[in-house]
Amino acid sequence: MAETGVPPLPSTPPARSPLFRAEQFVWLTARVLEQRLFAYHFLHGGPEAVETALDAYRNEDGGYGHALEPDLRGPVSQPLHTAHALRVLDAVGRCGGQRVERVCRYLTSVSTPDGALPAVHPGQRGYPTAPFVPVVDDPPSELLATGPVVGLLHRNEVWHAWLFRATDFCWQAVASLEKSHPYEVQAAVAFLDSAPDRPRAQAAADRLGRLVREQRLAALDPDRLDAFPVASGYAPGEHHFPHDFARSPDSLARGWFTDAEMARSLDHLAAGQQEDGGWPISWRRWAPAPALEARPLVTIEALRTLRAYGRFVG
Repeated sequence: MAETGVPPLPSTPPARSPLFRAEQFVWLTARVLEQRLFAYHFLHGGPEAVETALDAYRNEDGGYGHALEPDLRGPVSQPLHTAHALRVLDAVGRCGGQRVERVCRYLTSVSTPDGALPAVHPGQRGYPTAPFVPVVDDPPSELLATGPVVGLLHRNEVWHAWLFRATDFCWQAVASLEKSHPYEVQAAVAFLDSAPDRPRAQAAADRLGRLVREQRLAALDPDRLDAFPVASGYAPGEHHFPHDFARSPDSLARGWFTDAEMARSLDHLAAGQQEDGGWPISWRRWAPAPALEARPLVTIEALRTLRAYGRFVG
């Protein structure tokens, strides 16, 4: 094509830049929801298109299903799907109103006796599910499921009766953490970053950061991964790095790591972009479709984290 001298549109990333390569990957592989999320975050797209795409996953009970979280297949609503939906709504500034009121009614209906959430409701039985996600008849309360939901609702100043007991559960669960694993710590951080009692959250985060370092849950040197054990039940090589805990400089988890440790972590994240423009998943691949659907999610998260730390403008 002949050169016209007309500069590219502001929404077009520079050719062959990491953002441009990621955009091509998203258009090639992503679901409509992730395509619209990418457009919202990086191409000046609007939130309405994201909401419309998300509605395809919403059920009559107010929860979300239909493999919104790729490792849980089937139509039934699940807490993990619903947490995913809340993250999407929060990302586009739409985590409020009647939509979230319906979500809270769903959360109330699936809560355990102590007012918290199980990771997977037994209604999942009979549908394809990742082998590392157990489906049991009487599932326990999980910080993994409850912490991110409670944090997002507080972050958006949502007040609902369900939140009171669920918040108490999260405080108690975080305080009782001794031997933990990275995903549970991430859930704790998601709660603490938005918990209303900021002094208490800071104190809890300080203790949690010491636990992370003592138990070597964060790989502080990507060039020496053999020095950092992979948690039991995780896939080989499923390490977590400082940026996985502190997704932005504003996170309480940012204080757990030195500037040099965070710089190495971000360098490692940036270098993880693959030839096709996407970032890989680190957890166990158990079927082709979930792995394919998860990679655009991981790619968008990687780009948002890099941007939050000023690693590129987009």
